[in-house]
Amino acid sequence: MKSRNRLLVLPFLALAIYWAWPKEDPISYNRDIRPIINQKCISCHGGVKQSGGFSLLFESDAKMPTESGKPAIIPGDADASEMLTRLQHPDPEMRMPLGKNPLSETEIELIKKWIDQGANWEKHWAYITPETDIPLPSVPGELEAKNEIDHFVFSKLSEMDLIPNPPAPKEILLRRLALDITGIPPTLKEYEAFLKDTSPEAYEKTVDRLLDSPHFGEKWASFWLDLARYADSKGYEKDLHREIWKYRDWLIEAFNQDMPFDEFTVKQLAGDLLPAPTENDLLATAFHRNTMANDEGGTNDEEFRVAAVMERVGTTFEVWQGTTMACVQCHSHPYDPIRHEDFYKSMAFFNNTRDKDLYNEQPKVYTYEPTEKAKVRQLLTWINEQLDPEDQLPEVSEAFLHRQKENLFYHLGHRRVEAEEFQDKSRFIELVGHDQASIWQVQDSSWVMYEQVDLTEVEAISLGYASLTGAKVEIRLDSMLGTKIGEGTFGVTANGFPGNRPQQWQTLTIPIQPTEGKRDVYYYFKKDRIFAQDLVRVDWLHYHEKSPEIASYTAEIRTKIDSLQKIKPVQTPILGELPEGQKRTTRVFERGDWRSRGKEVQAGIPEIMGTIGETNPNRLDFAQWLVSEENPLTARVMVNRIWEQLFGFGLVESMEDFGSQGIPPTHPELLDWMAVTFREDLNWSVKSLIKKIVLSSTYRQHSSVSEEKQHKDPYNKYLSRGSRTRLPAETIRDQALAISGLLNPETHGPSVMPYQPEHIISFGGKFWNESEGKDAYRRAVYTYWKRTHPYPSMVTFDNPSREVCTSRRIRTNTPLQSLVLLNDPVYLEAATAWAKKILDEHKRDIKTGIEKNLQLITAKAPEEEKVMVLHQLYQESLAYYQQEGADLDEDPELAAMRLVSNAMLNLDEFVTRR
Repeated sequence: MKSRNRLLVLPFLALAIYWAWPKEDPISYNRDIRPIINQKCISCHGGVKQSGGFSLLFESDAKMPTESGKPAIIPGDADASEMLTRLQHPDPEMRMPLGKNPLSETEIELIKKWIDQGANWEKHWAYITPETDIPLPSVPGELEAKNEIDHFVFSKLSEMDLIPNPPAPKEILLRRLALDITGIPPTLKEYEAFLKDTSPEAYEKTVDRLLDSPHFGEKWASFWLDLARYADSKGYEKDLHREIWKYRDWLIEAFNQDMPFDEFTVKQLAGDLLPAPTENDLLATAFHRNTMANDEGGTNDEEFRVAAVMERVGTTFEVWQGTTMACVQCHSHPYDPIRHEDFYKSMAFFNNTRDKDLYNEQPKVYTYEPTEKAKVRQLLTWINEQLDPEDQLPEVSEAFLHRQKENLFYHLGHRRVEAEEFQDKSRFIELVGHDQASIWQVQDSSWVMYEQVDLTEVEAISLGYASLTGAKVEIRLDSMLGTKIGEGTFGVTANGFPGNRPQQWQTLTIPIQPTEGKRDVYYYFKKDRIFAQDLVRVDWLHYHEKSPEIASYTAEIRTKIDSLQKIKPVQTPILGELPEGQKRTTRVFERGDWRSRGKEVQAGIPEIMGTIGETNPNRLDFAQWLVSEENPLTARVMVNRIWEQLFGFGLVESMEDFGSQGIPPTHPELLDWMAVTFREDLNWSVKSLIKKIVLSSTYRQHSSVSEEKQHKDPYNKYLSRGSRTRLPAETIRDQALAISGLLNPETHGPSVMPYQPEHIISFGGKFWNESEGKDAYRRAVYTYWKRTHPYPSMVTFDNPSREVCTSRRIRTNTPLQSLVLLNDPVYLEAATAWAKKILDEHKRDIKTGIEKNLQLITAKAPEEEKVMVLHQLYQESLAYYQQEGADLDEDPELAAMRLVSNAMLNLDEFVTRR
């Protein structure tokens, strides 16, 4: 009996001894091993270079046999692992890393223990789904935490033996809030009202008022336009105009209406694939039509279509995943577990869009501005009501007015087509650069093609043309050398085209052979008696039917139809999917060369990021996956972007790179808590997220810095004080216009061209036509953005050219910035207007006028010393302009005050958000 009892006790005793026995702490791959590998090993054993057939990028590859035939890592047996042997080898020719300093004993010991413990791999933190119930850290009792954000920040500061700063003065907070939320500084009345409101809700009420402002969307659209690489031109050498400002309007409204970020994402990436997409859904997809297009004659359209698609892949992963995917188009990722093939799986989502680097930028959505929209609807309704019931539209509705108009015209046999709306062309067909509204045959034997034209009832085709030499045209079916159904000869219409613009257009009508059904129609242009580069321009095509319905109606109706035809819509390039029978096959490009096509791949995402549930996922499935619970990165990346806009840097400083080579987050738990809160509690509301951040004590801190904080937290990454950052270029300009009273507060509409130096020209000559009147003073977000010639003063303040996606602007401080503020005519004009205002309001007490207006820049009542210096500047300048400088300005008081206001616009407080 005793023996049996002993047998029962022994297992429990052994178990107790096992648990009591001292053990080695487990080695974490992410914490202990990955930093060593990324710094010392991955450059030779990663996704690009795999010396000795050994790669440490993927766990499966790292544990496979190398070129020697045996694995470098044998889990559980470090002594038998070749990796450890080579790290410790006494021969420098054999020791790793080759040709570099050996690993330290501590690093080698960590790797040894890691292998002995099983060489367990871990996902990089960014790919791990955050916990949904992250506990709030405790906060020292003497600190006031306004909300959960403060718990994370203050706890971290406590670990560093630091305490946060007290709140900034109310005036500083008001300016900070106004510039951060709307980009427009407070007025003196707003400062006064905010100071008078001593209620506990005063701050929050101000936040709500600013978030509800129509200018909120204008401020917050700017950083997204950098991501969207928005520009009003197409890029490359010609850099011709692109009409895409309607996307900017959509974006501003999306922010103003607080469109949930998941919806915001899906609409931009796949709005065209939504059930019954609206005009706005289609406009949203212009996000990916901001890619550059090469309009240079002789370029290969397919090459640049592919370049645009590949750029969309890299941009999508940078914007929503903080992942540097672009390098994977040539090889596996050098540092992160993303294979070369994964790039092309992702590319397959975007490879079936209908755009193909054509001049005309099809597909497009056609919309009208409010005034034109009212005219179009009125005319269309009137015409529709005059028609016989069988010819009428069912109804004339607000949506897709242009489509309704075109359908009605087509039915009536009024079939006029703009010549530039072709579906394919030869290399030497271009569009006339000044307006891109007519085609230009620039070499003999060039052609254009129009897809699936219904020729059943067509008996002739007219072309509106202009020519300097005369030319011939053949009309063929299905291919350039297909059946010829008609031909004609263009006459000479002029001896020259001043400014490259034909002044006179003529019409050539060509009878065609009877043809049934829809066919691809080719227009093949050839020289006549003279060989010249510029043979013919073609403006429009008209298909004449034998018995069009329109012929039976009155001249009045036909006149109204002509009037309706002349109202031009706004044409915005959008995404559109190819029909099922025209889908493209996606293949891996060897070394990223689009001409070297490897194996076929199906649409998918990198394995490290999970899977998409659909069997044959499309672009809509991909967009929905980005904002699904299965994707941990999207919410993290977006809250990091919002954080950077409010504090000047992200919790992850490398905004564009959340990968293993990116800068680790300063507050990882806070980042995860905010990501979960943004998605789950705030339902992807950007305004709610901004409000939560700005209501925190962390945001409200004073920006002063002590020696201790300067030493322990020199760059304020741990938020030991309020952030102090240089304002972006747009805000600096808007602030000058607002303070001076010049700012035009109108929202939306086409881009404007404020003052710019006259000598700036482009490929086709002068392109900048200075806006007049109020348009010259619109907010900076509406300034025309030409990629090859960005607006100079804003480039000086670090605006990007937007040729590629820009996740963060790198701030510089150069003398040029001060020179811009002192000498740029825009700032001089603002200084003049402001000077007039000061003189009008404080003619009898200039010093008080300076003091009150200086507060528009300093927020707090300015120091007496500054006021005295500026008043002295005024008095000395006035004396100068009244005496030896009398011939320089007829109004000495205004000239003197202009110098003062100009100096105020050059103060550090003016360009800094404190």
